[in-house]
Amino acid sequence: MPLQLAYSSNAYRRCSIEEAIRRIATIGYRGIELMADEPHLWPASVSDPQIDKVRAMLDCHGLTISNINAFMMNAVRDFWHPSWIEPDVEFRRLRVEHTKAALRMARRLGAPSITTEPGGPLPGGMFREHAMDTFIAGLEEALNVAEDVGVMLLVEPEPELLIENAQQFADLTKRIDSPMFGLNFDVGHFYCVSEPLARTIDRFSSWAAHYHLEDIAATRVHEHLIPGHGAIDFKEVVTAIRKSDYNGWLTVELYPYLDDPDAAGREALEFFRKFKFV
Repeated sequence: MPLQLAYSSNAYRRCSIEEAIRRIATIGYRGIELMADEPHLWPASVSDPQIDKVRAMLDCHGLTISNINAFMMNAVRDFWHPSWIEPDVEFRRLRVEHTKAALRMARRLGAPSITTEPGGPLPGGMFREHAMDTFIAGLEEALNVAEDVGVMLLVEPEPELLIENAQQFADLTKRIDSPMFGLNFDVGHFYCVSEPLARTIDRFSSWAAHYHLEDIAATRVHEHLIPGHGAIDFKEVVTAIRKSDYNGWLTVELYPYLDDPDAAGREALEFFRKFKFV
């Protein structure tokens, strides 16, 4: 399968999932990343009729699910909390149970993977070693469910979180033993922490099961921009992805563009036409 472009529904947090599906298809995308959060599909309360309705709408509009985004938890608090490494055990448990529920929901929707945060912000006073042990314990519990349902659980490194760069992710891979564990390679995130993108794509070619695409300014400040508005060399990026033999979905993630997600998504799609994606 050639590389294909999807658009993340997290840019449509001001409307229903049904409206997001319709608008993303109308723009011209053939893939969609569904948000496992309110107001879209909150795994803890999603019903069978909701699942059936979403599947029918996706079929009607010719959209394929690229991934389920289970990173943000605005239904509880925000993008990063509750994290895998919260000092409060019960608060932390919400993240673990959310991830397990998202995996089961992904199976019902026919999605190949879900993405999650890379541990979370390191709490004040917590040693990194303890945070890593806590993160891995939670991941392993969720990975048991991933293996049961046959859905990949992908960690997404992010600046200023527990796992933010290539070496930290490589270290994590040495401690996880599951065929359903992988990497959500967010191109902008790795650019923010000054990783050489082509080399890093090659390095993690056996781990990357999904990609996020967005641009970042030359300052490397973590703010998602429409591709072409920042400093990332996407010709280099796409060439490296193709050389890695990756043949899955590349999801455009533009969650800051809530005021006009259609225009942002349309401009991104036009930008990537030069790379002859399907």
